Amino acid sequence: MRAWRFVGAHQPLQLIERPDPVPGPGFIVLDVQAAGMCHSDVGFLDGVIAPPTVPLVLGHETAGIVSRVGPDVDGLSVGDRVVFAGDEAYAAGWTADGGFATKCLAPVTSLIRLPDSVSFIQGAAAVDAGATSYGGAVHSAGLKSGDRIGIVGLGGLGMTGARLAFLLGAEVYAAEPRRETWSLAKERGVIDIVEDVLELAPLQLDTIVDFAGFGTTTAGAISAVRPGGLVVQVGLGRNEATISTAELTSKPVTLKGSRGGPPHAIKAVLDFMADGRLEIPATTVGFEEIPASLDRLREGGVVGRLVATPNG
Repeated sequence: MRAWRFVGAHQPLQLIERPDPVPGPGFIVLDVQAAGMCHSDVGFLDGVIAPPTVPLVLGHETAGIVSRVGPDVDGLSVGDRVVFAGDEAYAAGWTADGGFATKCLAPVTSLIRLPDSVSFIQGAAAVDAGATSYGGAVHSAGLKSGDRIGIVGLGGLGMTGARLAFLLGAEVYAAEPRRETWSLAKERGVIDIVEDVLELAPLQLDTIVDFAGFGTTTAGAISAVRPGGLVVQVGLGRNEATISTAELTSKPVTLKGSRGGPPHAIKAVLDFMADGRLEIPATTVGFEEIPASLDRLREGGVVGRLVATPNG
């Protein structure tokens, strides 16, 4: 097998070859068909996030085909299509080798069947981008049909969060300075879009979800949401924000952090994909292009997700 291995912050990924993995009890080997790229991966490379394990094969958005089954595995067979959800005990791409490889090990407890109507590319995007978007715009926001919600940032997460909110019956608005994303967002159910979150203030929205996280966006969301409203923080464009505590308390506003999604999030996202109502914008790249694609992600301007196809 081949893999791109992280060896430390501010160092290039290393292309390695090593023997194919052998699954132990409760594990399978996955032939990786799609591996999504995330800003967390860039965070590892830039030293912003310190992984607990080094060296490490990154990639925590993985979909593929079961190619080998270990002892004590029930319910899965060679040839099954699955996504690798990961869990706290075995977090691929964080504490264990992940999907920037042609093959990877996975515990059967972390696998979810991929519907036949959903591509591997979309399946990989569902694992993190879909689940995190659902976690922020639906779960953490306590979204109900009829809610009026604002989405800050129409990148890979925000675009998906906006679509999920629309599908679940919300009235959706957005703030995004990149106008090239506006038409795509409106096709996905966003009613109106402004360049700055402060421009959403006249709407007096119930909830604003900040998928950008550039500090000023967090402060702006607190200013723009209605009195008694909720601001959900998902994005980490900056590690710190200066906010008005006077506005936070006098309105008053609830500020809530959101990371990932609840256990049912991936299944919910896959169900929307399976019936054709949700598609996460994605651009595919080859296995050899993974390092350059992470550089591209760092530079910004990517619409949707970048997904590598190691066995494509």
